[in-house]
Amino acid sequence: MTENGEDIGLHQHYKTPDKGDSVTDSRPLKTSLVDVKPSKEHNDVPALTARNTEGEISPYQPRPPSLPRQSSKSGSVVEPVRNRRLRNSQESLSDPTETGSSTDSLKGDQTLPGLGGFAVNSTAPIRHQDSRSPVFRERGSSLSEYERRPHSQQSDPTDQRVRSAKVRLSPVHPMGPLPALEKSFVSATLRAANRIDRDCLDYATLAKENLGERLHRNLSDSRLLENMGSDSASVNSMRSNYSVLSPIRPQDVRNRSFLEGSVLGSGALLGAEELDRYFPDRRVGIYIITWNMQGERGLPANLDDLLLPTDSEFAQDFYIIGVQEGCPDRREWETRLQETLGPYYVMLYAASHGVLYLTVFVRRDLIWFCSEVEHATVTTRIISQIKTKGAVGIAFTFFGTSFLFITSHFTSGDAKVYERILDYNKIVEALALPKGLPDTNPYRSTPSDVTTRFDQVFWFGDFNFRLNKDRTGVETLMNIAGDGNMGPLLEHDQLCREMKDGSIFKGFLEAPIHFLPTYKFDIGCDIYDTTSKQRTPSYTDRILFRNRQTDDIKVVKYTSCSSIKTSDHRPVIGVFQVKLRPGRDNIPLGAGQFDRGLYLEGIRRRITRELKRREAMKSQSSSTICTIS
Repeated sequence: MTENGEDIGLHQHYKTPDKGDSVTDSRPLKTSLVDVKPSKEHNDVPALTARNTEGEISPYQPRPPSLPRQSSKSGSVVEPVRNRRLRNSQESLSDPTETGSSTDSLKGDQTLPGLGGFAVNSTAPIRHQDSRSPVFRERGSSLSEYERRPHSQQSDPTDQRVRSAKVRLSPVHPMGPLPALEKSFVSATLRAANRIDRDCLDYATLAKENLGERLHRNLSDSRLLENMGSDSASVNSMRSNYSVLSPIRPQDVRNRSFLEGSVLGSGALLGAEELDRYFPDRRVGIYIITWNMQGERGLPANLDDLLLPTDSEFAQDFYIIGVQEGCPDRREWETRLQETLGPYYVMLYAASHGVLYLTVFVRRDLIWFCSEVEHATVTTRIISQIKTKGAVGIAFTFFGTSFLFITSHFTSGDAKVYERILDYNKIVEALALPKGLPDTNPYRSTPSDVTTRFDQVFWFGDFNFRLNKDRTGVETLMNIAGDGNMGPLLEHDQLCREMKDGSIFKGFLEAPIHFLPTYKFDIGCDIYDTTSKQRTPSYTDRILFRNRQTDDIKVVKYTSCSSIKTSDHRPVIGVFQVKLRPGRDNIPLGAGQFDRGLYLEGIRRRITRELKRREAMKSQSSSTICTIS
């Protein structure tokens, strides 16, 4: 050290060409990246070589950081500038092709504090035994070259001054093999915004074998996933900018024709592209219930078995509930339905005709693809003020498929088959639907039959058709049909006979029946009528369907709910998979409207019920008394 505190370790080797004995200022000078010819003393690198105790030259000598050569302004010597590439977030820090740390990639231009106003140029030839950096030459070692030196050399101020110009960290090695990235990891990230509970994974309905399989992709666009990169950085970037929607180029917006969507059917709000995003197999799940409540005021304590049976793996997209002789408080009935279905469903529409109630619930993600909803009613009584018999229908279009749901209550009585046929004929002629909705296939529609004006029609209710056999004979056949074969019973069914003759429900089908007659039970038990009338058990409650194209409707389930015993009728349940078709922009959309007040009341009741349950469990656990004898 000099008197003014200079470090002479470098001064004795790096001298100015003119004045070898001059002493420069100890403060480091800021140098710029200019072409400076290195002096002879500067190229004399062996003078900087560290020696070990035996006097041998060590191959691990410090050297200044590398600098890219700059192009000469005079034009005499032009050297290419090295292109730099920034690492992305997925590249390993221990990449053997990289010779610097993650901070080095951002610091490409560094200079060593020189002496006498000269910049130390890294392009000067330096003689060493290996072209690679000594730190990265032996990657298996966790110690740097400075740490492996003797203690006497570690304290060398000259070496410390040069080494501090660029700090090199030891390479980072993974402790084990990195986990393999599955192909679906991108889609799993994108679907996080729309993820729902596992007990309500009702966007997919899997039908076994011949009924077809269906697994919905939860609001994700497959084309977006195919065009995106596989690293998480790009996924997060796309999510922040475009959510789960595909990005649209400005040129595509400029070139889009106003005819698309309205005439050509391409790019419509309900078109094929939108349909394929939500329903790749183009089938929607529909859950239908018909139940004669017998006008009872008291509702079942729990409707889970009716709407969400445990034998179903998935919930459905639509829930259609038709009630005959409904409870006096219709609003209470609808609130109980909303409370049971929970926050994933909203009531799209509800209509009534006296004590006939028809309610439509839809998965709330799908309300944007429903058209305006229309309804109409027909009474079959001579006195129109008595609205116990008749029908109520609800019609709407979902994407490009038109639906009609009818619930009805026909004339009762064992022998009044002709009156029931008259009821049917009056309903199909007088039900004024559709009103403002476009007919999706006008060439196949007839003015005298409302069921021909829609693509998919479901007609359900208490049709009151009986079994033409005495009570004893019916009970004998029921005892024989223990394996679910109800063929012998249905041979005496009035409805099956009239449908075969073509006098009623023309063009309609019914799924095979494998359940016992749903009428007439003693309330609260599974015993058929024990009153003095001794009514014959019958299949009065039915679900029928009709479609314009063959195999558009596939039956998943057709059964009765034996756990609901508050009425003399058992509810009948039907689950269907229905074919969908793209729509055009001429369909009036419902703008996502639903009964918000009913939704909030149903959710409030669910919360209250859950809090009461937890409080009961808490009080039950705290009431336990422990005694010490």
